[in-house]
Amino acid sequence: MGQAGRMVHDRLNHHAERMRGLLSITLLIGCVSATPAMADEGPDWTPCAADPRQECATVEVPRDYHRGEKITLAISRIRTAKPETRRGVLLLIPGGPGNSGLYRPLTHGMRLPREVLDRYDLVGFDPRGVGRSTPITCGLTGDDAHPRHLQAWPGPGGDITANVARAKRVAQACTRNELVRHITTRNEARDIDQIRRALGERKLSYWGVSYGTYVGAVYSTMFPDRVDRVVLDSSDDPDPRRVAYGWVNNFAIGVEDRFPDFAAWAAARASTYGLGDTPAAVRQTYLEMAEQVPDLRAYMFQGLYTDATFPLMAEYMRAARAGDPLPSIPLPPPDQYQNLYAVLNATGCNDVAWPRSINRYAAAVAIDRLKYPLTGGMPQNITACAFWPYPPAEPATRIAPSHKVLMIQNRRDPSTPYSAALKMREALKAPMVSVDAGGHGAYFANGNTCGNDAVTAFLVHGTRVSKDC
Repeated sequence: MGQAGRMVHDRLNHHAERMRGLLSITLLIGCVSATPAMADEGPDWTPCAADPRQECATVEVPRDYHRGEKITLAISRIRTAKPETRRGVLLLIPGGPGNSGLYRPLTHGMRLPREVLDRYDLVGFDPRGVGRSTPITCGLTGDDAHPRHLQAWPGPGGDITANVARAKRVAQACTRNELVRHITTRNEARDIDQIRRALGERKLSYWGVSYGTYVGAVYSTMFPDRVDRVVLDSSDDPDPRRVAYGWVNNFAIGVEDRFPDFAAWAAARASTYGLGDTPAAVRQTYLEMAEQVPDLRAYMFQGLYTDATFPLMAEYMRAARAGDPLPSIPLPPPDQYQNLYAVLNATGCNDVAWPRSINRYAAAVAIDRLKYPLTGGMPQNITACAFWPYPPAEPATRIAPSHKVLMIQNRRDPSTPYSAALKMREALKAPMVSVDAGGHGAYFANGNTCGNDAVTAFLVHGTRVSKDC
């Protein structure tokens, strides 16, 4: 999906985070009904080791919701400084699948305006299998472990031979761990409800970004009475027949929507980078280079997540053309990438059955390369899910309408395109704030003041409107 920008301190951090969470796809969840049982006592909170501004704790949840064995989830919080105005909890649901959310109360929550912080305790968590929540790994070795393979980029001319072999190896490696079978979106929604219960909250508000929007929509469908105020930021098509398979396909549309922003930016700086003096010329330069420069497409895809990485990508292209040393591209550490990639595959492959025919993928790649040349066939390419040995344990969720949701969406999002978000809006029957901006993530990320104000008004006052910003 869904699925990371994500250079100098903030820019490097933002880009690396986007890279870790591609498919992008990131949310929060509103929880609780009028009658659910409350936990007898809350979590045992202590200062987080990495940053004492947050408190950390753990919550036990079922490994398999049909059996009794438990796994541990890591959670965190920053309590409101004004308890007298507190409305409840704002849960920050990370994207990915596979992104850590334990420190999102600091990295994302503390960007929020004071009127939001006065009303909510900010709560973060690592989803099952991620970070400090009983983490998993596929134990990949050699080139298979390189982050360039987060997406399945075809070889020269669209050849998928290497992708087929790698997909088989990854599927075999990732399914050695039994927990992998229980990493699904529906189980993450169930885990969130266990977090709600442990916090002693009857209802939750949440802010989900990218894949987190789907988690949030699934939660509101499974537990509609446990939801307070829900913000879904950068959504994709929730079609239960396709889910993650469809999100990957949609990358082709998202990049076509977004690349003109980079092309216009680079054309305005032709004297600096020499990539072309018109957007069309920059596009042509990119297409010519993409067939010759290894990893350019993979790095550019990530570079489109935020305007802040445009200079890095333009310099990478300039240096590659000139034969100069290439600038360093921020990548997640190997252990973190292995964890991300394992959860990404587990979630995507367990939620829905993917096509199995190698010939089908090869034909789809050839067509996609002609229709969407910027992404070179990647969105239709074969992945480990084609060789996944386990069928989905339960059907994917058909999202139900909710009057508790406000959506916000950039019009030129490379990972979760605007046209796909309209499908989520149709399913939820929810109002959506449409932001005239590019990049992945809108609310206090790559959006604008108008969009930020609309979401803030909803979280603070419950004002829920559709508008163009």
